[in-house]
Amino acid sequence: MPARIRLTARSRLLDPRTHAYRKDIADIALAGVLLAPHYVAPTHCHLIAVSSPVYARPSIESRAVSQLVMGEEFDLLEIVSDWAWGRCGHDGYVGYVPAASLGRVPAPSHRIAVPTALVFADADIKAPVVAHWPIGARFAGTQSGAFWETPAGFVHMRHALPLDASRDMLATATSLLGQPYLWGGRGAGGIDCSGLVQIACAFAGHDCPRDSDMQRETLGVALANDSPAQAGDIIFFPGHVGLMLDAQRLIHANAFAMAVTIEPLVDVVARLEQEPAPILARRRIA
Repeated sequence: MPARIRLTARSRLLDPRTHAYRKDIADIALAGVLLAPHYVAPTHCHLIAVSSPVYARPSIESRAVSQLVMGEEFDLLEIVSDWAWGRCGHDGYVGYVPAASLGRVPAPSHRIAVPTALVFADADIKAPVVAHWPIGARFAGTQSGAFWETPAGFVHMRHALPLDASRDMLATATSLLGQPYLWGGRGAGGIDCSGLVQIACAFAGHDCPRDSDMQRETLGVALANDSPAQAGDIIFFPGHVGLMLDAQRLIHANAFAMAVTIEPLVDVVARLEQEPAPILARRRIA
């Protein structure tokens, strides 16, 4: 007989961004919390495409809510037609990706650490370029001279770091200066405000949720309003977030400039003067 599922706690409203459930199906991890007609255990996959938007609905006309880059994990819950539904492995964000973009890859050992890395046909900077990989893309590599040899080609060692290597948050953020603003982007073709913070945190070894309101609730510790700002502080605005580069300047991916820019914090606040609280919170990761 199939296992019986019963609620062990009062059913409650769950955030659909990070809890995979619909009217017809739910993640098995929600059994006992959420009543659903059908539960399914995830199948762990990787993105095999260079990048893919994560869509709110199974359609390319739908809004992109996030983005996966090559080698990142995706916990697959259902495939219908050409679409896979599940959650992103690195932050649990729920959405749809094209089913053809998922598959199995060798266990990644490195990730791209520059905005875009060239993949060469041979271990030679004069060799033809066969691919362009975005920041955060993960791959299995073995050393070949000054390159990492991968199944797809050769990546210069200066363009990638071992997965367990750590880098300062602001070093990662400033490396993306000038990158286009892209709603839902995490570095492939563009990046949004919370994506910039998430990528900067990831390279520094800190778990970070996807959206700015989630980050405001969980990252680091809250600072008092009169606490002097310092480099690395995370500043939250209505629907926006950025990182303090020093005591006065903010680096952020913003739709005003349509790029990752550095500007005085007072200028950002001035643009939000119509808001009751231009700065919602400030947090600091120790």
